[in-house]
Amino acid sequence: MGEPALPFSDRTRLRRYHWLGKYDRDTINSIIDAGIICQVGYVFNGEPYVTPTSHWRIDDYVYWHGSSASRMLKTQQTGIPVCFTVTHLDGIVFARAAMNHNVQFRSVMAFGNAELVEEDKKREALAAFTDKLAPGLWDYARPPSEQEWLATKVIRMRLEDVSAKINDVFAGDEEEDLASDLWSGAVPLYVGQGEIIPDPRLAPGIEMPDFARLFRYTRK
Repeated sequence: MGEPALPFSDRTRLRRYHWLGKYDRDTINSIIDAGIICQVGYVFNGEPYVTPTSHWRIDDYVYWHGSSASRMLKTQQTGIPVCFTVTHLDGIVFARAAMNHNVQFRSVMAFGNAELVEEDKKREALAAFTDKLAPGLWDYARPPSEQEWLATKVIRMRLEDVSAKINDVFAGDEEEDLASDLWSGAVPLYVGQGEIIPDPRLAPGIEMPDFARLFRYTRK
């Protein structure tokens, strides 16, 4: 087994609970890819904003998109610094001591400069995003019109200064608490998938396509 991966920079090095830090690309990519929603932090007119949005990854870049009229995207396309985060809540930890209750989670934080994705690459990126949600969905649906293309921007950021943090342990109780008669344990949490609900406006006789019928969202 090789040496553990090191932080990309001092900015992404974990200081408190540093043993929870992960810096290898496989771990970082798996956490990003398992998520659908991220948070993007940036400064606009001297005020901080954190915007939740959908994301996807292609190689060493993370992408997000929105309306061409979006204040967020207009600001980010100028190359401003941004902070990108993804978090998965995996469980609640009940401890013997009140100050040791905790949560189990996987998270990624990345710093970088946003950039606008040019028109030809934008179309490829949005197709990749759509098929990430459900393979085959892009080719099934009506292609975007030229007006729809013009109304959409895609932003990306290179994953150069990034780290992951994973807490998958039980309570860190003290020795005297371990000897008590109090219970401790963890309750795993998962994102659940309900029954598929067809659009009530569907015309009669339209069958559900495989990408919907076979869709499964599970913890990765």
